[in-house]
Amino acid sequence: QVQVVESGGGLVQPGGSLRLSCAASGSIFSSNTMGWYRQAPGKQRELVATATRAGSTNYADSVKGRFTISRDNAKNTVYLQMSTLKPEDTAVYYCNLRQYRLSAVYNYWGQGTQVTVSS
Repeated sequence: QVQVVESGGGLVQPGGSLRLSCAASGSIFSSNTMGWYRQAPGKQRELVATATRAGSTNYADSVKGRFTISRDNAKNTVYLQMSTLKPEDTAVYYCNLRQYRLSAVYNYWGQGTQVTVSS
């Protein structure tokens, strides 16, 4: 069984910063990608950033240069440092753990954490 738990959301003013954390526990494979997705009201869930165990990262164009994803593989934890936040970054942020074994892919999601950017 795998659990994914996020923390660190909250209310921040435009231009401010916030750091999200996500810890995975349980049966964690050696081949996996951890990442962040977000869903704003009335919109589809979208990719924010992902990071492989080897350190390769991928970002949505809308957050490049403002957000930084990092991992601590020993702790099965991924972080999202968000800077220069904008009102349009307001959303529920979900952590994702994607694991690979042979030809199978397993997806696990956290419960989500609210990020609100408002003055």
